[in-house]
Formats: sequence, C-alpha cells, structure tokens
Amino acid sequence: MTTEVTQHRSAVKRSLRPRAGRAVFYAVLSLAAFAMVVPFLWMVLTSLKSSAEVNSFTWLPTELHWENYSDAMSAAPFLTYFRNSFVLAISQTLLAIVFATAAGYALAKLPIPGKKYLLWYVIALLMVPFQVVIVPLFLVVKSIPLAGGNDILGQGGSGWLDTWWGLIVPLAMGPLFIFLSRQFFTSLPSELAEAARIDGVSEYGIFGRIMLPMVKPALVTIAVFQIEAAWNSFLWPLIVTSSPDLRPLQLGLAIFSQDELNVQWNYLMAGATLATVPMIILFIVAQKYFVQGLASSGLKG
Repeated sequence: MTTEVTQHRSAVKRSLRPRAGRAVFYAVLSLAAFAMVVPFLWMVLTSLKSSAEVNSFTWLPTELHWENYSDAMSAAPFLTYFRNSFVLAISQTLLAIVFATAAGYALAKLPIPGKKYLLWYVIALLMVPFQVVIVPLFLVVKSIPLAGGNDILGQGGSGWLDTWWGLIVPLAMGPLFIFLSRQFFTSLPSELAEAARIDGVSEYGIFGRIMLPMVKPALVTIAVFQIEAAWNSFLWPLIVTSSPDLRPLQLGLAIFSQDELNVQWNYLMAGATLATVPMIILFIVAQKYFVQGLASSGLKG
C-alpha cells in the first residue's frame, strides 16, 4: 500500500512540473508582451490629451481630445508626408517584386554558368549593413549621367539628389528578397517548366504564367518587408532630400519634433499613431502568407 501511495505522489509531482514550467513560460511571455505594448499605449493616450495634461505627465487623459488628430494635420504637412510614404512604399514594392522574383527564378531554374557563386555573393550581401554602403550609394546617385544638370560623365550637377528617382530606385531591391525568391522557386518541381518548354512556352511565359502564381507566399513576404522598410525609411531620405515636398512620414515626424522648447507632443503622438496604423493593418491582412513565407523559405538549399 505504501508503495502505491509513493508511486501516486511521484506521478502527481511529474505532472505538476510541466504545468509549473508552462506557467513560468507564459508569465515571462506576458511580461515581455506588456513591455512591448506599453510604449504604444502611452503614444495613443498622449495623442488624446490636452497640452496641459501632456506637460504635467498623467497616464490617463481626463477628457479624450480626438480633435488632436485633425489639428495635427494642419500643424504640419502630415498629409503630404503620408502621400510621399505611400508613393515610396508602393513604388519600391512593385520594383522589388519584379526584379527580386526574376533574379530568384534565374538562380533557381535557369542554367546560368557560375550561379552557385552568384548565390554566395547574394548571401554575402545579406551580412553587409546599409550604413557601410550609404556613402558610395550617395555618390552613385549624385553622379547619374545626364540627370540633375550632370554631363555624360556624371559631373557638374546633382544627379538624382532631391528627386523621386533618388528616393525610390536605390532601395527598391535587396539581397534578402532575391534569396527568398530563389528558395521558393527551388522548391517547385522543374518538370513544370520542362513541360512548358516542350509546349513552346517562352521563358518569360514560364516565369510569369506558371511559376510566379505558385510562389504567392514569397510575393507577400517580399511585399510586407519592403512596404515596412519604405514606410519607416528615415536615414536615406534625410541624406538625399532637401525639399519638404519629398519628405516621407518618418522624416517629417522627426523634423516636427526638432523644436525641443516647443514640441507639441500630443500632435506628434497623433501623427505617430496614424503612422503606425497602416503597418498593423498590413500585417493583420498578410499574416497568413507572411508566416508561411518565412517558414518555407529555408526548405531547400
């Protein structure tokens, strides 16, 4: 009888250990989630406060001032900033999808001599920080021939500086997108392309009509990454633009907050809240394909 009681107690202890471990795990996750949500909640609450409440630092507003959002739009040209960010995100995303998928398809399915070394080069580029190439990239943009008053040698003018071309084109591609596309195309059966070639379909037709519709998760993943990067771009627009009419949203918010002695924090937080909403909606809408794309990108080497 004593042996049975001992075995029962041991079984109970073993069953309690996983539960205690899960409880600690969920508690840590809850604290981490709370720590990440608190700044966003503070931003939203601050955007609804009056100026007096912002200066006195109270967590909860005594009255919700929804007019702060409309007032913020007139306090600074936020509508122009929003428009510029939308143009930047859409243009860069379209270019990234077209060129990244084409490069990925070529590396995965076409008999290119030395494509293994090209793939190694793409992977090596993943480890190069943007800050390392920002000065050479600036010089290239400034030296575009026959643009911005430059001669045929790219001298004498400003090139693509302070233009939409300089904002959109340099950051419309990335090695990560090429790698993701290549991984997805590698996972597709080559027999589909071979059968299409036998039927006389051109390589462009195979790529656009057969292969591309089958890598929808990759397209959504590239789109989400590129839209997020373009929407939050700050450093590159700060360097290549000087006109207020070309400033994207993040740069506009930074310019708006430069007056440290008279920062309208409720308007600034209202603009920041509006800037966050499109990214939240984008991730909610594309979450299924985005997670699938990240999970499937490393299936084949």
